Amino acid sequence: MTSPAVAVYGSGGFGREAAWLAEQCGHHVVCFIDDDASRIDRRLNDVDVVSLDDAASRFAHIGVVTAIGSPAARAHVVGRAAARGLRPATLVHPRVERSRWVTLGDGAIICAGNILTTNIVIGDHVQIHVGCTIGHDVTVDAFSTLLPGVRVAGCVRIGRGAYIGSGATIINGTPDKPLVVGDDAVVGAGACVTRSVAPGVTVAGVPARPLAKR
Repeated sequence: MTSPAVAVYGSGGFGREAAWLAEQCGHHVVCFIDDDASRIDRRLNDVDVVSLDDAASRFAHIGVVTAIGSPAARAHVVGRAAARGLRPATLVHPRVERSRWVTLGDGAIICAGNILTTNIVIGDHVQIHVGCTIGHDVTVDAFSTLLPGVRVAGCVRIGRGAYIGSGATIINGTPDKPLVVGDDAVVGAGACVTRSVAPGVTVAGVPARPLAKR
């Protein structure tokens, strides 16, 4: 049986990682898509780099893995791909441990070594990089990014477009009062979040404290 074909939107470092992840999931990567004209018509790790228009004409209605770290940039290119009839592809590495009470949105990318326990909701186009753990009763809203080694305890809500840096820890809330990381908030690498973070605020340190609004 022919492996399902996908394209990877973004030819940077995470794009190459996502292409490897797609292969590990049994997909055939037909191309990288990039909006940077200087990268078009090259080969990268044995895969052609093409424009969005070229991909849409050659591979109509193909699944697209959007491998762009910035939540805002990711949301923008997801809209561009959808406007050309390309549908999102969801990737979950075979070495992800998760219960059957985990819900994944369209276009989510869950890399190797993650543990997702129970009663978890992962939104559309969320990226969870290698080696993260997510506890019970957690919601991660659309377009959020969790970089490698993030630890999320139970009863936490991570808002739309939040960006959680490598090695950060978010401690648990309670069922009646979840700890909330607001929409578009940024948590610095290695930070320990012990209280809710307002939308659009950057926090860092142990314990995490606000630095500035984005």
